[in-house]
Amino acid sequence: MSMLATQPSAEMPQATDLLARARAIGRIARERAQQTEADRRVAADMIERMREADLFRVMQPEPFGGFAYGFDVFSDIVAAIASGCGSTGWVYSLLASHQWLIACFSREAQEEVWRDRGALAAGSYAPVGRAVPTDHGYRLSTAGIFCSGCDNAQWQLLGGVVAQPGGPPQPSFFLVPTADCTIDDNWHTMGLAGTGSKTVVAKDVFVPAHRAVPFAELLDASAPGMCRNPNPLYRQSFLSVISFAIVAPVLGVAEGALADFITMASARTTRTAVGGGNLAMAELAAVQTRAAQASALIDAARLLMTRDLKEAHEAAADGHVSMALRLRNRRDQAFCVRLLVEAIDVLFLACGGQGLFLDHPLQRAWRDAHAAGSHISLNWDSTGSMYGQFLLGLEPKGKY
Repeated sequence: MSMLATQPSAEMPQATDLLARARAIGRIARERAQQTEADRRVAADMIERMREADLFRVMQPEPFGGFAYGFDVFSDIVAAIASGCGSTGWVYSLLASHQWLIACFSREAQEEVWRDRGALAAGSYAPVGRAVPTDHGYRLSTAGIFCSGCDNAQWQLLGGVVAQPGGPPQPSFFLVPTADCTIDDNWHTMGLAGTGSKTVVAKDVFVPAHRAVPFAELLDASAPGMCRNPNPLYRQSFLSVISFAIVAPVLGVAEGALADFITMASARTTRTAVGGGNLAMAELAAVQTRAAQASALIDAARLLMTRDLKEAHEAAADGHVSMALRLRNRRDQAFCVRLLVEAIDVLFLACGGQGLFLDHPLQRAWRDAHAAGSHISLNWDSTGSMYGQFLLGLEPKGKY
């Protein structure tokens, strides 16, 4: 059971049960990984499998039928699915983590969304839209890019800015029904191709005030749902934890890649064209050291993530999340992915020409990991620089 969760009720599945269900779904996702890439989205029946397995309830608040487990249990579940298919794990991770994010909105917004207890929300965080204040709400126009899983969601979390008289614009989230939006089918990519991270367009859509929340209130944990819910899970600074939802899939991809590499190396003999062929791959020293190196990199990333999530929860329970912790977690989110991409590079470069075939899982892991590493929230140059500014006594430039 999660050390971050309350004791489950008789109706609440144990974390180990949920993890077992996730592993079973991960095996199915692995069998369908090529088709998921070809479809450029996760199939509706896969989403339904996750729903039937109660996996979208992991971080949903208990008053709305959720289990309110912590980010630690959630991250293990994400990694288990992503070890079979990175795209499937990525989409699950974002849709399920947005259950936590919706819980940070007003109670009225939560009741509206979860009138259907199985409702899901995709999202595009960049505040590229423009929200004009009007009576009882806003008129929102935006084109939210990289909206992973948008085809599978009944709601969209879209970023936009609200003009403030006499002050800087206020970046905010807006909860919008998918029915009020259009989806631009423009997701044609070399990695994470099955995430369906298309552009969601909202044109002059009315958003009532209760379905909007400023980014600043999420960062300092003062958003309406954060203040009202006594569970520390929902009192954590937004970026201290939510970005681990895009780290955990890469962890799963790397763990799956290592398992695939070990399986391949244990059974394969070399076929060197020039000389030295017919050798057991597992007996080559270079193969052995690469497996060891990759496993150490993966372990290091998992340990960093586990520590950061534990300490973020403890800080929320104590009622004080420091800037130092927030910045450290942002640093580690990017650095974890850097470690995991390196682990997959090490394995992919050792598997030879066999790894180039599209039915080989290692090439997909390599593409998916590099695609994830290009996400702006995981960019080491910007995140590392921000943390370096903090260490050197300068004002950090960035979001934390």
